[in-house]
Amino acid sequence: MKFSERLFQKVSDIWEKTHQHPFVVGMGKGDLPVESFIRYMKQDYVFLIDYSKLFAFGTVKARDIETMAAFAKLLHETLHGEMDLHRQYAERFGITNEQLEETKPTPINLAYTRYMLNVAQNGSLEELISALLPCMWSYWEIGKVLARDYQGASSHYLYGEWVTMYSSDEFGSLAEWLINLLDQLTEGKPEWELTILEEHFLTTSRFEYMFWDMVYQGGEWPV
Repeated sequence: MKFSERLFQKVSDIWEKTHQHPFVVGMGKGDLPVESFIRYMKQDYVFLIDYSKLFAFGTVKARDIETMAAFAKLLHETLHGEMDLHRQYAERFGITNEQLEETKPTPINLAYTRYMLNVAQNGSLEELISALLPCMWSYWEIGKVLARDYQGASSHYLYGEWVTMYSSDEFGSLAEWLINLLDQLTEGKPEWELTILEEHFLTTSRFEYMFWDMVYQGGEWPV
């Protein structure tokens, strides 16, 4: 069994709950409250600023030029693909780029990104990938579920662009590259190392669920 298959089995319950979360279902049905989506868009924008840095760490920790170039591509696609989508949505809601960038991260957002950045700074390349992969992989899974199971989700006047981006083969190929790289790097690794990687993967998968719940429910600082 490939290590990614083991991870997929371990995380299946968490991801299934994510697929059933009212925020995700609301995007599929098209009845997600706009204020929840605006909260998501702003929090995810500042999340992506830190998430992009993880790919820069990947470039530093890469062991060959091909892998360096691939991480550089991921950095570019995040800054100019995903974040462009957020900027386009913001413009529709009358939110400026400056207002996006001035958004203060919620406690969950801050804890999530700081966990990944800590792994990136102090861990191996394998640890870095195992910590950042749940975001990309689970978004691809969510996109595919929404496009497949909810009629009209891809063409919805507001959420259709989101579904289209994250269900696309282009986005999926980026996730698949990371999955395959992790499988290559973990081949022959001892169980104690695999257990560490698995724990990173499960932890950030839980953070992903908490992020969806936070932007749906609200989760600002208490004071």
